[in-house]
Amino acid sequence: MKLALTVHRARLGSTEFKVIRPARPLAHAVLIDRDRWLDAYLDQDAAQRIGALWAVAASSPRSLVHLSMRRNHAPVGREGGDSRRQLDLVMMHHSLQFSPSRWKELRNRLDRGRPRTVTLPWAEVPDGDGIDYQARHHRENRDLFHQHLHAETLFMTGSAPVFRDTVRHFLDVAQNGPGHALSHPGDSHYCSRFHGNDGTLGNARELHIQYCDDWDSASDGPPRATDVAAD
Repeated sequence: MKLALTVHRARLGSTEFKVIRPARPLAHAVLIDRDRWLDAYLDQDAAQRIGALWAVAASSPRSLVHLSMRRNHAPVGREGGDSRRQLDLVMMHHSLQFSPSRWKELRNRLDRGRPRTVTLPWAEVPDGDGIDYQARHHRENRDLFHQHLHAETLFMTGSAPVFRDTVRHFLDVAQNGPGHALSHPGDSHYCSRFHGNDGTLGNARELHIQYCDDWDSASDGPPRATDVAAD
């Protein structure tokens, strides 16, 4: 799979940071803070591209991967689409040691970005059968996600292995969600979950990823007027 990106740069003091974004907006993607857990509603394209960006994050320890979603229209019938509860997403490695409190400053300093296309080696992404689930529960396991919330943005901080091992959640939704919705018109719910007991979450809440194909036509248009000044 080829993925179109833009790569942005900015300096904070003497340090230059690189921020990777999808070249095309994720129109049908919403991330909602439910207090005790997080909900993501995605169509097939969004699930596939976020999975690809998750893989990019796994192989980019010196970059932040930013997904702008908080201004998107929520899918039809999904409560909690209030802009105060919708979030952007940033993925980064522990080793980058970037403080989320500096995100708004960095975001405002980013240049216009340069286009880049990457080819993703899906063969290197493990499926469920290739993961050592038992090792995840060893006390020595440090391959865990930690979350922080700042400036209407969820920060998922982890290691290359934990990013790589969890790409499958998004690919599962992208590959199986549409078919399930067609064959179960009365019960189209299809989801995957970052579960608290699966050995990937440290100081982090569960993330529920649900396929959704019922999006209002307004979601294909510009951001909501009430959100234009959200930055």
